[in-house]
Amino acid sequence: MCSIISRTKPVHRTLAVTQLLKARPGGSRCAAAGRRSLCPGVSAGVDPLRAASRSYCSRVTLNGGLLFRQLFEKESSTYTYLLADTDTGDAILIDPVLETADRDLKLIRELGLNLKVAVNTHCHADHVTSTGLLKKRLVGLKSAISKLSGATADILLAEGDEIAFGKHHLKVRETPGHTDGCVALVLRDQRMVFTGDALLIRGCGRTDFQQGCAKKLYNSVHQKILTLPDRCLVYPAHDYLGQTVSTVGEEREFNPRLTKSLEEFVVLMNNLNLPKPKKIDIAVPANLVCGVHEV
Repeated sequence: MCSIISRTKPVHRTLAVTQLLKARPGGSRCAAAGRRSLCPGVSAGVDPLRAASRSYCSRVTLNGGLLFRQLFEKESSTYTYLLADTDTGDAILIDPVLETADRDLKLIRELGLNLKVAVNTHCHADHVTSTGLLKKRLVGLKSAISKLSGATADILLAEGDEIAFGKHHLKVRETPGHTDGCVALVLRDQRMVFTGDALLIRGCGRTDFQQGCAKKLYNSVHQKILTLPDRCLVYPAHDYLGQTVSTVGEEREFNPRLTKSLEEFVVLMNNLNLPKPKKIDIAVPANLVCGVHEV
């Protein structure tokens, strides 16, 4: 709905949303959620099937006191995720990008949030994290990354650790294979998982540099992510085709790489012959020191 309605004028858009909501069961509940934001993509409970078809829209979810935004950086096609407890205002930021630091800070201040932790799902090779810059601008902000990444941070994460914000938390699952320090972050009730580069929408991260190992990645995704409930929403660190969200059930059934056998997967990943990321020589050294080398 969002991709269609966003092309109409504001007045016509409001009418279109109203008509669509009236035509749907539970429309009054959706309409109430819609009044909380200017984006027609607001919902009181995310439906994975409808969510999977939407294009580049910032996402807002208010459910059980959780505020959620999905933000996009176009050069590296990186998603940054903001989650907050609506009662306390405590928030976390996942995979922030240096070029969009001002945007993220503006949004956090507009929403009156207290950003507690900025976490990277791994040591990225295609962009520089804004974690170091954010720490300079927000007193008390802590950085976090896997202890297996070899990077510097205030919090070094390991399997089973929890990152708390208000009454909510994300639980860490180690998912090596793209890099040794990859982690997936699972919301407490397992309705959302932030997969970094380990699992992408109908794809996965490459395994030909930075300690990459196809066998490790295959086992990590199958054991740590695809064992989550079918309706658990999958939010990756990147997407290059305009897709914003998937589900565990969809990826288990339709992912063209991870539905192969382990042997087939290893052969495929070892023969991708991809060019190296353009920023790898800058990004990796910077991200190993929290992105603070030139900020």
